[in-house]
Amino acid sequence: MMRLNIPTLLTLFRMILTPLFVLAFYLPFNWTPLVCAIIFVFAAVTDWFDGFLARRWKQTTRFGAFLDPVADKVIVSTALLLVSEHYHTWWITLPAATMIAREIIISALREWMAELGKRSNVAVSRIGKVKTSTQMLSLVALIWRPDEYVIIAGVITFYISAILTFCSMFQYLNAARKDLLRS
Repeated sequence: MMRLNIPTLLTLFRMILTPLFVLAFYLPFNWTPLVCAIIFVFAAVTDWFDGFLARRWKQTTRFGAFLDPVADKVIVSTALLLVSEHYHTWWITLPAATMIAREIIISALREWMAELGKRSNVAVSRIGKVKTSTQMLSLVALIWRPDEYVIIAGVITFYISAILTFCSMFQYLNAARKDLLRS
């Protein structure tokens, strides 16, 4: 029987937050965007915190290593979909679709490299971490949207995140290509 630890429970909690996030998004109240932004920030913080605790307490597990990126991709993809729906314009939907596509491509690449015994060759990079940070900031701004200045800042960071998404994706693909050519 698998024992759950606090880092894994935090990851599972993040998964539970996703449907609550969606439900809150559709509530017909003027405070809804703030509540959604708070839920999203809380999920982002638990994403960082569960990894920190797992490493600090030496409680990393195979299940946690599997579930953590899944939970992250589920809530971020959901946020991207909801932001696209809210703004209902191609200049928001196109970068959102690009970011979701990148997540699918990199997940597939990691799985393929794991089958070849080379999973460590597609580990998270610095550019991927910067991409994630700008993506989270932009999504909080675009979800919360208290005024036009926050929305403009959100759109600018959204596009920075989209550019970093391309850079990160090509960095992963290039690393995998070089490694496969060597074998």
